[in-house]
Amino acid sequence: MFESHLFARCTAHHAVLYWDKPAAAGAQAEYTVYLNNESAGTTDRTHFTLENLEPQTEYRVDVVFENQPVGACMLRTGAERQRINVTEAPYWAKGDGVTKNTAALQRAIDACGPGGSVYLPAGTYLTGALRLHSDMELYLDEGAVLQGTAEIVDYQPRIPSRFEGTEMRCYSSLLNLGKMDHEEGYNCFNVVIRGKGTIASGGKALADKIIADEREHLKDYLAENADLVASCDDEDTIPGRVRPRLINISNCQNVWISGLTLKDSASWTVHMIYSDNIVTDHCTFHSEAVRNGDGWDPDSSTNCTLFASEFFTGDDSVAIKSGKNAEGSAIARPSAHIYVFDCRSACGYGICVGSEMSGGVEDVQIWDCDLEHSFSGIEIKGTAKRGGYVRGVTVRDCKAPRVMIHSVPYNDDGEAADTPPVFEHFTFAGLTLTGLALNSKREWKDVSPVELAGFEGPAYALRDVNFDGLTITAKAPRLPLQYCSDVTLRGVTCLPQEN
Repeated sequence: MFESHLFARCTAHHAVLYWDKPAAAGAQAEYTVYLNNESAGTTDRTHFTLENLEPQTEYRVDVVFENQPVGACMLRTGAERQRINVTEAPYWAKGDGVTKNTAALQRAIDACGPGGSVYLPAGTYLTGALRLHSDMELYLDEGAVLQGTAEIVDYQPRIPSRFEGTEMRCYSSLLNLGKMDHEEGYNCFNVVIRGKGTIASGGKALADKIIADEREHLKDYLAENADLVASCDDEDTIPGRVRPRLINISNCQNVWISGLTLKDSASWTVHMIYSDNIVTDHCTFHSEAVRNGDGWDPDSSTNCTLFASEFFTGDDSVAIKSGKNAEGSAIARPSAHIYVFDCRSACGYGICVGSEMSGGVEDVQIWDCDLEHSFSGIEIKGTAKRGGYVRGVTVRDCKAPRVMIHSVPYNDDGEAADTPPVFEHFTFAGLTLTGLALNSKREWKDVSPVELAGFEGPAYALRDVNFDGLTITAKAPRLPLQYCSDVTLRGVTCLPQEN
């Protein structure tokens, strides 16, 4: 049972604590963690890991900042999980990187009872798509690689999914949780995916095969709809939408992903759709060479938390979404209560909202993130056709090339919503904006540290944007504004840096 703003995810022997950043805490805050009234350590992050705990034991935890309580909770560690070693009888999976283990791994998953754990020791386990279920754990030990193939047949059948805001049938992902249905509630619960290993898929090779195959399959449709194809980003847009994700989480509640390296998806890496209470921590994301290689994408989902993770992505490191245009507006399931903190983008576009946000996005909290080596930094984006809204975004104590709230020209095919989007109520505090962003060739370029643009018409102007304690280190700061109202800048410091 949790009190205040302190939360925990527990196994039998360790607990990952995390908490909301206090309003008074700046970039250099220090917190003390107490376990049963004894100091367990200090940290300058808003998370802390407790080790060597006893199973099925209750502990009191307190977190203090400057002698003021941040939060307190009573946590209870779990029981020792019954472990299913996939290399032992009756499964005999082989971690040789050659043997295809799909059937053996799926049998182990199906046999995993409530509170059980499917265990992969060190080795490379080649597999196709796998389907997890409620009340189970998948654990990858150090040196274990769950390696998806690059063969289309291994990701069949196609399943109900949503890509770039449109519901459709896509190939099964490497790991699949739940069944997507926007009219229904949650149908998969209490899944843990953790360890010290790697989950990887077929990457660009798989993506290219699927795009070529789908283009051939759709050749008559594409020829008959030349105007639609021309409105897309390129000829791969439509056939590319059926690609699988690495981990697909649909209509799920209470999923924890922790400690893993996640890499080489054929499109987005972790995608949660119509889901709730999804926590991801201490993970590393790699998708540098992947088209649409997003890292972590809450899509019409709520109470999603990401922290202590690093991104090397080919597209958005984080992309918060809620559907596209008329369809997204009609389904009207927003993404809300999204928390991202202590993350680093080493390659990729950074932390983004949109461009598919037609079902609405609200209450997004971002703090203590290093996005300096990203292409965009912090970006909130849509098109005039989207409809919907983005509101209540707060970003604190982050470093980035720039902040952009604007309209974008891409991914704009399909039926328009009835009205343009509404962007409102944003707070940016304690940011350092460099005005230098990386391009796709990993070259630095000068950019405007702040770019704000709403949509035409008084009802759709970008409004209520507050910058407080902003440090700009760009050579020649530019702050272009268009279709904006109620923009406030307080405590802005310009410290131009010479190249």
